[in-house]
Amino acid sequence: MEFESKIISRQIGDILYSSGLTIGTAESCTGGRISEALIAIPGASDYFKGGIVSYTDEIKEKLLGVSHQLLQEQTAVCEEVAKQMALGAIKTLGVDYAISSTGIAGPGGGSAEHPVGTMWLAYGSKDDIRTLLLTEDFGRDINLAIATNKAIHLMLDYLNEQHSKE
Repeated sequence: MEFESKIISRQIGDILYSSGLTIGTAESCTGGRISEALIAIPGASDYFKGGIVSYTDEIKEKLLGVSHQLLQEQTAVCEEVAKQMALGAIKTLGVDYAISSTGIAGPGGGSAEHPVGTMWLAYGSKDDIRTLLLTEDFGRDINLAIATNKAIHLMLDYLNEQHSKE
């Protein structure tokens, strides 16, 4: 893992640890990489409760409560699925915050509507889920690294915003 990611993970951990709050993940396209980034810091078990790798629609539905109808109508590669995954992680894992990812890392699996590199990230709390769409294709490994790094950056910015209000 790159040095910058460890710094960001440490900052996320410091905020969560000092506030007594927790985080979890619901990952599809990133396959556990976001969880790996969050637990790279010793002591992560104080605030990281777990992650669900929901690579199939079946698991998104069963474990995260993602709407079957939504998956049928819009596919798993949409903003609302990313939001439902994050909310499902918050509920299933019993955490204060969650990060989710869904999309097409490549090299195959893309379509005209959802080309390779299309990935939705969602992050936040049960009352405030935010999203970001990634659309560029740099090849599978780089796509996954970008999604993972962007997800933890977004979460850190979100936590800083939330905890500066206190």
